[in-house]
Amino acid sequence: MTQRLVGKSVLITGGSRGIGAETAEQLGAEGALVAVNYREKKRRADAVVRAIEDDGGRALAIGADITDPAAIDAMLSCVATEFGALDVLVLNASGGLELGAEPGYAMAINRDAQVALARAAAERMNRGSRVVFLTSHQAHFHGRRPVPAEYEPVAASKRAGEDALRALIPELSSRGIELVVVSGDMIEGTIVVTLLERRNPDAVAARTAHGSLPTIAEFASAVVDAIVEPIAEAGHTVYVGGADYLDE
Repeated sequence: MTQRLVGKSVLITGGSRGIGAETAEQLGAEGALVAVNYREKKRRADAVVRAIEDDGGRALAIGADITDPAAIDAMLSCVATEFGALDVLVLNASGGLELGAEPGYAMAINRDAQVALARAAAERMNRGSRVVFLTSHQAHFHGRRPVPAEYEPVAASKRAGEDALRALIPELSSRGIELVVVSGDMIEGTIVVTLLERRNPDAVAARTAHGSLPTIAEFASAVVDAIVEPIAEAGHTVYVGGADYLDE
């Protein structure tokens, strides 16, 4: 396999499990230098790093709460020290479905933290770099398609996060940095689908009625492609699964 990201450094938030972990490992297989961000799951993040290194790649795990500006700065400084530069920022971390979460937490992590991290990273990225925001169809099409009640706070806040990042396009473009959005249908095996199956199994059944859900590996592959493939314009959206969402 031709490695398409040899020597490129990538920071992926929420990289200790699920889509983040799989994407990190695929990035490592493509030759990227991978910084695996985690908030609490150090053992899982370390396991992702080991998997990349066992496959001949280079990676490191960085613990940081992306809602904390000081933690963001320390994380970016660590990436710069270890890899010399940051070429790609993958905004994967999100939240809002956790039981007992504060009412404003979804907006804090899915909108405010995404913008703060993108802005802070942009100050350290060279021209030709890229910011990739990962979202769901239920968030991307929020306001145009129905959303399970349990997922509403996440969908609304991730849509707000995407809108806020798109508002940064002029600022990013002036620095030669591109924004790409990757939107996916419910992804089989993710924590979101697992939680929805517990709280609203009919919502998941309604999606699978349209066909099998994309897998974590398939979505991660689309993310890697979104990092390396040319785009026609800033803010380009890559869609993974959910053909009924796209048939508007």
